[in-house]
Amino acid sequence: MKRRQFIHLALLSPLALDHRILATDSEGAHRIVTPLPDGKPHRFAFQGHDFIFDGARFQIRSGEMHPARIPKSHWQHRIRMAKAMGLNTIALYIMWNYLESEPGMFDFTSERRDFVSFIKLCQQEGMWVYLRPGPYICGEWDMGGLPPYLLRNENIQLRDRHDVNYMAAVRRYIAAMAPKIAPLMIDAGGPILMLQVENEYSSSAADVGYLEAIRDLWKAHGIDGPFSISDVLPDLKRRHAYLPGSALGLDGAEPPQLREGSHFAPHAPIWVGEAYPGWLTHWGEHEFSHKDCAEALRKVIAAGYSFNLYVVHGGTNFGLTAGANADDDGTNFQPVITSYDYRAPIDERGDPTPAYHVLREIIGGAAAEPIPPPCPKGSFADALPEPFASLWDNLPITPVQTHAPASNEQLLQQNQGLVVYRKTVKRGRQLHIDGVRDYAVVHVDQTERGSISRVHDPRLHTSPNLPLVHAGGDSEMALDILVDSFGHINFGPPLGDRKGLVGSVHLDGKPLHDWQVYGLPLDDAFIAGLKPMLTHPDRAGLFFQATVQMQKQGDVYVDMRGWTKGYVWVNGHLLGRYWHIGPQQCLYCPSEWLTTGDNRILILDLHQTKVAPVRCADHLAGTA
Repeated sequence: MKRRQFIHLALLSPLALDHRILATDSEGAHRIVTPLPDGKPHRFAFQGHDFIFDGARFQIRSGEMHPARIPKSHWQHRIRMAKAMGLNTIALYIMWNYLESEPGMFDFTSERRDFVSFIKLCQQEGMWVYLRPGPYICGEWDMGGLPPYLLRNENIQLRDRHDVNYMAAVRRYIAAMAPKIAPLMIDAGGPILMLQVENEYSSSAADVGYLEAIRDLWKAHGIDGPFSISDVLPDLKRRHAYLPGSALGLDGAEPPQLREGSHFAPHAPIWVGEAYPGWLTHWGEHEFSHKDCAEALRKVIAAGYSFNLYVVHGGTNFGLTAGANADDDGTNFQPVITSYDYRAPIDERGDPTPAYHVLREIIGGAAAEPIPPPCPKGSFADALPEPFASLWDNLPITPVQTHAPASNEQLLQQNQGLVVYRKTVKRGRQLHIDGVRDYAVVHVDQTERGSISRVHDPRLHTSPNLPLVHAGGDSEMALDILVDSFGHINFGPPLGDRKGLVGSVHLDGKPLHDWQVYGLPLDDAFIAGLKPMLTHPDRAGLFFQATVQMQKQGDVYVDMRGWTKGYVWVNGHLLGRYWHIGPQQCLYCPSEWLTTGDNRILILDLHQTKVAPVRCADHLAGTA
């Protein structure tokens, strides 16, 4: 294939588009200056395999980051960091379930949900935008961005145009989103170059009609494209789910695969929809995952292809937003850690990594703008939390009654958090529990007797069978099964697994029925209404609290290496989950959630009754 050539667009005004200069460095990589978003309408289109900006060729050099994962006060810094690498575009996912928690209840303004402001900030900083709004995104995000309320319908078929209920929700989502996106499209003077339809659809299905239906919904609401899709070449070759006329982003591809992609999109651009400078990490893995895309990126740039670094900056899965992976049959469950550092070129707190400097040289950013100064790093003195409340004292007054265990979504309309299944039974010897989603702690007569984990790890020593001490006679015992959920699976056939107990419970081989079920959603209202305890109980399932004062203002990591498994809040903000099996041991807390006065750290640990220190760390794995 003849080597591609791309145009050097040195633009001071729209008229400068007529002045085209081709320049290469000593390694043959093209130095490209792109037009800046100036608030005026422009035309972005496809011509053959090229992206075309106002009649001239354009190369997308994109880095992905997600405003939902970045403290709002740091949005501008992260965008400037990407620009200093030599990138000209920011790609971003929009997470549907972060905007619509309940049917018809949209929130576009609180916390990190104001994606419109983020996109306008990209434009202000001279960056174009590649928008990836779903409805499904994957992204190691809870349920791939789809709202878990969909799972309350027992027969829902996700990502299926023939499912009336699913498509009704999709239509509502796009109808709410389109009026906000349309004014930001490039033909309206905004920075959005193109919009992705769905994501990696060929990984699970082959219905091109579904992709066409999603595209047509956007068009019906005034967004005429251009459109793109992203897929992995082997899946695309197997299922052929290419949306006609769309740009084809091939994930993880190098020039040979990109050339092969032209068989599917003979009249549209082929580009690297996701180039991986890092990788995701799951709980229980012995080290943080990483990748090196430097050599692959050199080849892609030398061949003149456009690309998107996934991700240039990852950020954090704050709260309960982290997703999970599993094999196609739902086994080998792998929940994603709270950090989305991803070993990206810009790390979780916004600092450049060694990979940042390497990729910056390859892309050409070193000759562009200086690297922004780092965000301030804070510190606080060690603190020893005190027991504050017991989750057992904070169960709802009225339980839900059910004959057999059932999922949180269907039984309680609760997406994640904790659920207690309670029953008084005759004393037995062996308890067997099926369908734990995803972690259960068993209490007998208010004493912890063991745990069961959907994550198989030798450090946990769990199994579905728990031996119980037999006290003799026909005496009864109080059985509590406390179930803790991770995020819903976000990829592949098991997408959207339901949480809670979805199987059966047997005592000495006999099924147990007629349960009392208590939901603890761990949402803001629940935490704000915690009832403190008057005495120190010995029963696991405690909230601990500490008050710390900042020694230095800035972002911090909260070191949880002395704790077992649970959740951490700072001043009412849920940082996320921690778990002693790691590899993540510390949770990132941005400076915008901290004050110069007293700062309250609240910890819910499912196992510990003894306190351990809370320390300030240097990074997500602990103090260097």
